[in-house]
Amino acid sequence: MTSAGRATRPARCPDRCTLVSMRGPIKHRSAGIVIVRQQDGDWWFLLLRAYRNWDFPKGLIEPGELPLAAAQREAREETGLTDLDFRWGTDSIDTEQYGDHKVASFYLAETRQEWIVLPVSPELGHPEHNEFRWTSYTQAKALLPPRLQPVLRWGLNMLSAGA
Repeated sequence: MTSAGRATRPARCPDRCTLVSMRGPIKHRSAGIVIVRQQDGDWWFLLLRAYRNWDFPKGLIEPGELPLAAAQREAREETGLTDLDFRWGTDSIDTEQYGDHKVASFYLAETRQEWIVLPVSPELGHPEHNEFRWTSYTQAKALLPPRLQPVLRWGLNMLSAGA
């Protein structure tokens, strides 16, 4: 983390960023975006639901792909959003290791678009997510799993610092 409390990382992460952490080797590296929009002076967070699990748009980093590019690709593939504004810069935050040695990096971006498309995944034959929802911070906090709570707080702090 930088002195401002923002996470930093190398510019390139080969082999899906297979690194070693205090909890062992990281086998799967993902990237995603905390997407926000302003309405009536308040910030709303975009959450996606797959089955019973709420998350931010994210997915695996492809070999040779930069994390930010992967996050943008995943957001586009999962929501149809292309108008993302990284007005707070391109700093990111990593989750703690979870599941089968996974770590996800998240960026913060704004959109002006309210309606989200959940396109059909060519690999799955159906959308990756069952629902999208714009939520307040309090609602997002109640829906997101513990591993994403630090990411949500980071997003709110970034919004507060650069609003």
